[in-house]
Amino acid sequence: MPLKVLQDAWYSRARWPLLLWPLEKLYLALAARDQKKKLQKQWQAPVPVIVVGNITVGGTGKSPLVAALVDYLKQKGWKPGVISRGYGGKSDHYPVLVTPETDTGVVGDEPVMLAGQTGVPVVVDPDRSRAARYLLSETSCDLIISDDGLQHLSLGRDLELVVIDGQRQLGNQHCLPVGPMREPASRLKTVDYIVVNGNGSPGKYFDKTPVQMSLKPLQWRQPVSGECLEIGQRPFHHSVRAIAGIGNPQRFFNTLEQLGLTVSGQSFPDHYYFSRDDVAANGSPVVMTAKDAVKCAAWLTEEHWVLDVSAAVDPVIMQDIHQKLLTIQKEKTNG
Repeated sequence: MPLKVLQDAWYSRARWPLLLWPLEKLYLALAARDQKKKLQKQWQAPVPVIVVGNITVGGTGKSPLVAALVDYLKQKGWKPGVISRGYGGKSDHYPVLVTPETDTGVVGDEPVMLAGQTGVPVVVDPDRSRAARYLLSETSCDLIISDDGLQHLSLGRDLELVVIDGQRQLGNQHCLPVGPMREPASRLKTVDYIVVNGNGSPGKYFDKTPVQMSLKPLQWRQPVSGECLEIGQRPFHHSVRAIAGIGNPQRFFNTLEQLGLTVSGQSFPDHYYFSRDDVAANGSPVVMTAKDAVKCAAWLTEEHWVLDVSAAVDPVIMQDIHQKLLTIQKEKTNG
């Protein structure tokens, strides 16, 4: 069954996924057993650890939030490093220290994007505890931020942030494969911050006030030349072709339309690896996300542009996170 068919059903009022209810029960039982094993071997880092994850499958905006946290906390004097599973990549050895030039086929798209955006050490390893140890042994980082990994309980964490798509919310609130949930909604009761990306009314399943986040257009960037233009200095006319291989492509297309563009959008699966033909400009401007651009570098021309975005979060919340980290750091130091 195509994944898109399931996804459409999860986020609509379709009833037929309930036929998969026995598989949902099996998934929950296996997940509970797996998490119990991970908890038994959980490793606590000597520095504060933040996990930015989600409770549903698919993209919700975690990576932009990670980049925003890195930027803010660097200004506060922290020396953060990022760890990631490296979804979509495959290496013959781990851990891997990522640079903006690292092959996305080895470490995945998001780590390469984050390495370029943040300028901080990024380490990829499916074993996040091993990634964290490597980060601490090879760099001077005093703070670890895990991009995803909410369910990877073998890595101890001090703060958990869950990002939820404001439009899709939690879908039908069922766990896989009946619904999009990786864990039951009750898991939200134990996290430190619930971050809602985009407009959307928080459902009654939230027992705490969610934090609002939005993705703000930052600049137009031409990867080939490195030229960057302010949003008001649009480098093309009204009509563009837009491609997106992210969790919610329509959100990207909507943003472009809100900027006054007529968009011919083409959606691809999240973490999709593009071919030359997929991104061919054919004489017309092509706009893509930063996450997709890192996978297409060899084929990009002057007709290709990236819309860079940044995550906007209430500064009061960011300051609250900073203060909590200071307390955690003190406790770990005095240990």
